[in-house]
This record gives sequence, C-alpha cells and structure tokens, in this order.
Amino acid sequence: MTDPAERDPELLDKVVNLTKRRGFIFPSAEIYGGFRSTYDYGPLGVSMLRNVKDEWWRAMVQERHDIVGLDAAILSPPAVWAASGHLETFTDPLVDCLTCKERWREDKIGGVCPNCGGTTFTEARAFNLMFKTQAGPVEGEGATAYLRPETAQGIFTNFANVLATTRKRPPFGIAQVGKSFRNEITPQNFVFRTREFEQMEMEYFVPPAEAETWYAYWIETRFAWYVDLGIPESMLRRHVHAKEDLSHYSRGTTDVEFLFPWGFDELEGVANRGDYDLTQHATHSGVALDYFDPATNERYTPYVIEPAAGATRAMMAFLLAAYHEDEVGGERRVVLRLDPRLAPYHVAVLPLSKKPELDAVANEVLDRLSPHFMCDYDVTQSIGRRYRRQDEVGTPWCVTVDFDSLEDRAVTVRDRDTTAQVRVAIDGLVEHLAALRPPR
Repeated sequence: MTDPAERDPELLDKVVNLTKRRGFIFPSAEIYGGFRSTYDYGPLGVSMLRNVKDEWWRAMVQERHDIVGLDAAILSPPAVWAASGHLETFTDPLVDCLTCKERWREDKIGGVCPNCGGTTFTEARAFNLMFKTQAGPVEGEGATAYLRPETAQGIFTNFANVLATTRKRPPFGIAQVGKSFRNEITPQNFVFRTREFEQMEMEYFVPPAEAETWYAYWIETRFAWYVDLGIPESMLRRHVHAKEDLSHYSRGTTDVEFLFPWGFDELEGVANRGDYDLTQHATHSGVALDYFDPATNERYTPYVIEPAAGATRAMMAFLLAAYHEDEVGGERRVVLRLDPRLAPYHVAVLPLSKKPELDAVANEVLDRLSPHFMCDYDVTQSIGRRYRRQDEVGTPWCVTVDFDSLEDRAVTVRDRDTTAQVRVAIDGLVEHLAALRPPR
C-alpha cells in the first residue's frame, strides 16, 4: 500500500492551482473577496462533475433492475428532522480558543488551536449543523424549514409512494443525487468538507435476515466502482467503524477511504441502518411504512443498507489520483490520467493552422464527433502547446487536422497517456474513438 509519506507534499496545492487556472473550480463570489468554503464549478469542472454523477447513476440505477431513482425536495419541515433524530443528535462539539477566540470542532484539533497554537479552550458545546430558514413571505411569520443535511430522509418519507407506484419489492433500492447543506464549524481541505455539497446516496431496503449479506455486498460493490474508474487499489482501503463510534442509527458502518494528501480519509460510507428510519417516520407520522410479503405471509419493517458518497469529494479524489508529472520530448509535462468516462473533454479537435481550408475540414470533424463525444476545439498557439493544454485537463485523445487531410481525408489521433499517434480516416473516426473508450 502506498505510504502517505511518499506522496508529493505539494500535491494538494498543485491540484488546487490547476483547477483554478484551467476552469475546473473557482472560489465563489471571488470578485467580492469570496465566501468561505463555497466553490463554483467552471466549464471543465461542471462537465467532470456531471460525468462522476452520471457514472454513479449508470452503475446504481441504469444497469440494475432493483434500484429506482428519486429527486426529493431540498426544503423540509421540522417534523422530518425530529423523526430522523437530526434536531437532537446532528451536532458537532464546538470550542472557542481562549487565546485567539477562533472557533473549532473539538474532535478535529487534538487539543491545539490550528490558528495560534493555543491549548486552552472553552467547554465544548453541541452545535447543530443544519441550516434553518423561514418558508413564507414575511420574516418571523412563516413556517420554520430546514435545508436538508442529507438526501436520505426524502427517500424514507417516500418509501410508501415508491413501493406503491413501482411494484418493487425488497430487496430493492431508491437512489438520489442532489445538494445537501451542513453548517460545518471547520470547513477544510478545498472541496473535501464544505457547507454546500452534492451527495450520491442509495437506500437499499432488505428483509432483516438478509441485512448483513447485503451490507457486505455493497461495501465491495462500491469499493470496486472507484477502482473501475481509475483509482489504484493502493490508494483505497476499507475502514470499519468501532461500535462506540457508530451513528445513533447505525448497526454497522464501513467507510471506503482514499489516500488524500493528508492521509486516508472518508470517500464513501456504507451503513446498515437497521429499521431505524422507517420505524421513526412511521411512529412520528402515523403512516405505516412496513411491507407485507405475500410469498411468506409475513409483515415486517425492512432494514436499510445505505451507500452514501459525496459527488464533489469523489471528483476531488479522481483528480488527485489522476495527477501526474512526466517528461515528453525533454519537456516536463503535467497530465491528468483521468478515465475517459470522467474526463471533461473526450476529444480535442486541433487544426494545424488557422487557414480557412483547414478550418472547414476541422469543423466537419467536430460536427461528426460532437453527437458522440464531449469535444473541445482549439486553434491557438503551436500544436505542441495545445497538446500540453489538453494533457493537463485530461483529454484522452487529440485529433489533428493537417494539410494532408485535404488530400487523404484522414486525421492524426494522439493518445494522451502514451503520446502515440495513428492516422485514421475521417469517415471511420467515430468508430475508431468509440472502440478506444471503455464500454458503458
């Protein structure tokens, strides 16, 4: 397994700088000095983030017959969060440094203030992480509402609706991708921990006797998803939570952890939530949320196995794992070795010059490719510099249109990782590139 001490100590700074410079991620409201721990995803970032979410949806919903999708509301009434336990238990221990007055999450600082090095703090007090707002036109007169701190509760409150409308029966799952909001005390490490983020969560409802089997299944299935999309196994591990560290709802939790620049940290959690959630919502709402199995003549409340991942955190891990520096033609090169399914651009079309006759052929090539691939078109600077730009943002293939293309109706296809080049007929270009892309 990779030793964290062997990793480039400047890797995080290099990736952060690259994402800003090349249009992946920008500090939000930067022209006004920014707003702490909020980020905007630029042209390349929004494309890559969409690809991460699409690959999750493909693996969790499209390619399975036992999981359906949902998109629940972001705003929820207090009753939902009272039933789930969030109003009472969704807290972090907050302390103030008595030296510099900065506030910190007690369990993350090890007794030493990260700002001034002080070691004296106030008594810890519970700080609820949910964002509260008012739903109504007049402040103070509307109903209290909360921005959801997770997407899971909308799935639980819709359990009966989905059961009735889809004809699914346990074991089956409900998947959701969407924004969540947590008023973190100490946001940190770029987009690793932020107050606004996107989650990819799935609740898998199973007969109680099958819960442990499905719990083990989903740990391995989710681990394999990251490997399939290009993260080396040496940069991943499974971390089983000790009983004393489990959340109030959990009968068992295992994290898929990634080797971030600061060490292994959570990438995705897989939890056996038991029947806690459906029982709580049934009790508080008065609506039955159990299941009657006609095959066994048995009525039971399903247990829930939950794989929960952060889309933005996953994107960060894919970027860190893909970042490489090597040498091509005696020159240093930065290259993102992203899986083609995740790369912001699949193909870059590069006419060798700005001459109109080359531009016409290059645009013909672009029109052929665009229905099948996310494409970039770049005609600025030397071809070598353009190759380097595309390497740096992870574009797997560059298609160069040169003067020979006017005669032989062929183009040069360059591979990002090997820099090997082959000549391909324009009429067969779509098929050639499709064969290079991993199957979906």
